[in-house]
Amino acid sequence: MKFNKWTVGLAAIGVVSLASAARADEKMSQVQTALSNTTLSGYVDVAATWRPGTDSGPAGGPNIPAYSFAKNDGFSLNAVDIALDKPMDESPWASGYHVELMFGPDATPASGGSTTANIRQAYISLRTPVGNGIDWKVGVFDTIIGYESTSSPLDPNYTRSYGYSIEPTTHTGVLATYKVADVLSMSAGVANSANNVGIFSPAPVNGTSTFESQKTYLGSIVLTAPDSFGPMKGATLTFGAINSVDSSIAGGTRSSYYAGLTLPTPSSKVKFGAAFDYLNLNNNGGGNHDDSIWVAGLYATIQPTDKLSFNFRGEIVDATQLGIKTYTVDTVEYHYSQVLNTAYAGHYADEVTATVQYQLWANVLSRVEFRWDHVDKNAFGYNSTAGGGLPMKENDFMLALNLIYQF
Repeated sequence: MKFNKWTVGLAAIGVVSLASAARADEKMSQVQTALSNTTLSGYVDVAATWRPGTDSGPAGGPNIPAYSFAKNDGFSLNAVDIALDKPMDESPWASGYHVELMFGPDATPASGGSTTANIRQAYISLRTPVGNGIDWKVGVFDTIIGYESTSSPLDPNYTRSYGYSIEPTTHTGVLATYKVADVLSMSAGVANSANNVGIFSPAPVNGTSTFESQKTYLGSIVLTAPDSFGPMKGATLTFGAINSVDSSIAGGTRSSYYAGLTLPTPSSKVKFGAAFDYLNLNNNGGGNHDDSIWVAGLYATIQPTDKLSFNFRGEIVDATQLGIKTYTVDTVEYHYSQVLNTAYAGHYADEVTATVQYQLWANVLSRVEFRWDHVDKNAFGYNSTAGGGLPMKENDFMLALNLIYQF
């Protein structure tokens, strides 16, 4: 073994032995080998928001639309995300890991509480050589359904959709993914029920339901158009379902169903997408009463240059089958109460979002976004004269500047 001159000099005067130096060097080599395959990434997400007519609304009123991470006027730090990755290689028995920590208001449960909210994801990746190979995630991982991601840079718009707002976000459990062929892959898993809701209002990462045998079951199928589809190659069609026992619904279950489409066009500069979410709350509040809500969304992206894109989204929310119920903020149900509050129950809502995205600085996504939300009754604002509040209204308008530095 070759030693550097300083090691040889220290060995000559008896400070260290060459044998111990060899063992230390071997240990360092193992650590260095492991670290050399680990990558560090993340982002810092900040914004400035202006919502006309909401600047004097007192606390307690639904001043702004009820989608995830909606914010009032002012400047905001949204999230700081840091991830360590050791991806799997191509070997039959490959392994790796992913640890992702998220800090800031968009990583903190609205009801306070769990310090584990900062753990966005933390799982071990494993492969077993069965057929084409089964890839496993064991730990805390993102949900398998949804058009949008909790990672802001991956979304086409700054604000979240209503569809995202009624979906689970993270699970603690095990997930298996199998690629049948280039055109078909499948995922199936089992997870704890008590933290099925995820980041927006999570139970502790290792939390379980009242009866530990009651779990969340999830599955999805992804179809990908092959090269023979010509300009349509790469289009994806996704179906997913998640069913879980809901400890906030007496004796009830929560079922989420999702269908999503990404669609390229003959022009590489234009892409379309669509998403449909359906949430059913079985035995909501007891008495064999079911509540449900569905959200349909369309997406479009026009990208004239590598740095410039125009992203559009339109959604319809149908809450006509949602009963009036008082939700408390100390249960996991609060996540859904962001959309399923009494301001929406029994009514329709819709939104249109237009985003201009440009990369003016290296590693920085710059977005200017306009959003219009509408509900078919007076739902936005605050109608308490005692608080000097705002009049109720049917429409909400928002203009925002969003900057995201990625590293």
